[in-house]
Amino acid sequence: MKTHLLIAVRLTCITLLIFGVGYPMLITLISQVTPGKGDGEVVVADNQVRGFELIGQKFDTDRYFNSRPSAVDYNAASTGGSNKGPANPEYLEQVKARIDTFLVHNPTIQKEQVPVDLVTASGAGLDPHISPEAAYVQVDRISRVRKINRQKVKALVDQHVEQPLLRMGTPRVHVLRLNVALDQLN
Repeated sequence: MKTHLLIAVRLTCITLLIFGVGYPMLITLISQVTPGKGDGEVVVADNQVRGFELIGQKFDTDRYFNSRPSAVDYNAASTGGSNKGPANPEYLEQVKARIDTFLVHNPTIQKEQVPVDLVTASGAGLDPHISPEAAYVQVDRISRVRKINRQKVKALVDQHVEQPLLRMGTPRVHVLRLNVALDQLN
């Protein structure tokens, strides 16, 4: 009995040292060699911090490319999805309302053309990216509101399409970076 107890206490102490001290120290050291030194990579424009690389922001005015909806209202301290299934009546009403709102602000678009990522929240609720299709479908509105040539706005989107690493995955567009570039276009 005494032998088993001593083994259990030793194992507990070793495990505490490895996972309570060693692992956090290792992760802290690794973070110090990453961009931002573990504090997050900031997006800077005109010598001002505009946001973070991996945290989405709310853009819902007609002057900017809209972000993906957030189930947590873009609160980085409270990430998460809505946990509502695709057959949930409340969720379906929410998506329908988002589609209707999008169509009001984008009158040249048909309901079937609205990309799913503009009306459904991501799993984390803070996705900073949208699909290229979601960006292209907004080009007419941006062009009209900002009085910029449509081809110029489309070319700006083309420049901001990020290809996935090793071509595995889907292309995406970073909304904050695209909107910062849009402001610099004027």
